[in-house]
Order: sequence, then structure tokens, then C-alpha cells
Amino acid sequence: MIQWVLLVSRQGKIRLQQFYTGATPREIQSITRNAINQVLSRPARYCNYIEQKDSKIVFKRFASLYFIISIDKDENELMALEFIQHYVEVLDQYYGNVCELDIIFHYDKAYHVLNELCIGGRILETNKREILRVCTAQDKMETDAKAASKTGFAGLSSLGL
Repeated sequence: MIQWVLLVSRQGKIRLQQFYTGATPREIQSITRNAINQVLSRPARYCNYIEQKDSKIVFKRFASLYFIISIDKDENELMALEFIQHYVEVLDQYYGNVCELDIIFHYDKAYHVLNELCIGGRILETNKREILRVCTAQDKMETDAKAASKTGFAGLSSLGL
């Protein structure tokens, strides 16, 4: 099971944070600080996972972002690396060559893509086309709702009026 997902810049700034465990805010702060310090200080020639007493931290760097996830001790590290790769590929198709600024200014979309991939720490959907279809449909609904609210007829279209 995936315990949490972090997207972190090379400077250590958190760009996205999703926890699937019942950690308190204080525990979350401690966990993220510890994970970021371990990943950023790790030499590039070392492997992309760090074993801990009850979990494994798996990470991969893409451009200026580190994608970091924590998995249960008995989970496969290669599966976790593949999950990161899959998430990046979906983000890349969704944003059209994703960069750190896309995540900063449209973080809600990055969370939406992540939530289509993984719910409660379990991988839910692996089909890229289906994930992109659902995300673009959500974008269209949001655009339609904004347009309807500007004209003052929000909600009437669903009534058939």
C-alpha cells in the first residue's frame, strides 16, 4: 500500500502532498521533513529507494522535481518506481509537457490526476486514456459551470429549462 506521495522541488519546497494514513499534522510535518532531507542529501549514484523500519521511501527525479512515495515494507520497489513513472507520463500528457510551474499554478489538477490513479493508498486505475478522459471531462464540467454562473442561469440546464 502507498502511505503517502510528495512532489518536492530541488530546493526542498513541497509542491504536492497526499497522505493515505491517519497521521496527525505534527507527524506529517516530521515525516515530510525527514523524507525530504534523506532524498535531497542522497548521492545520485545510490539506488532510488531508502529502507526504513516499517516502510520504504521510493523516489525519482524528473527535471527540477522529486517524486517521492512511501510504501509498506513488503511492497515491491519497482512497482513504486513504475507508479511514479506512470503518474509523470499522465501529467505530461494532461498538461502537455508538464513542468514545476504547472504543478504550482494548477495543483488542483495534479491532485485530481493523482486521485484518479490512487485512492486510499491503493492503485485504482492504470489506463492512461481513461484517466485523461475523466480529467478532461471534469475540466469541461468546471468550465461549463463557470460560464453558466456568469450568465446567471447556473443549475437551470440540469432541469431542462
